[in-house]
Amino acid sequence: MPGIPDRLVSVCPLAERLDPAAPQAEPGLRRASAFQPVEPLWQRLPRRDADGRRLADFMMLIPGLKRRNDHEIRARLAAIQCVLEGYGEVIAFVELNLRINTLWVSVLARPGLCLEIPVAIQAAVPEALLIGQRPDR
Repeated sequence: MPGIPDRLVSVCPLAERLDPAAPQAEPGLRRASAFQPVEPLWQRLPRRDADGRRLADFMMLIPGLKRRNDHEIRARLAAIQCVLEGYGEVIAFVELNLRINTLWVSVLARPGLCLEIPVAIQAAVPEALLIGQRPDR
């Protein structure tokens, strides 16, 4: 899709606490490099915060996102970014992969966040679906 990168990665305020040696960046979304081989997501994810505490994460599927027109994609990205900025102090990593219509979010491990944030995203982008394991019955 012209004008919309296939993958966006959030650079958030928590990044410097995850890796004090990491270069400082402005908060917001940036395009992931298309010129370097991209490591698998599991290799790029932060696992712990600067204090050694584990992070939690969730994935959402946004069906049909890549097939929408440029304006509709940008509107949904803006809505997602607005929600995530409201949780900026707990967000550690965000990646939207437009090629496969997924949103991955890593957060500080706090009870309920991995449900609260997806509900807020779904309120802004109703077609967004939380991907998760079915609970045992």
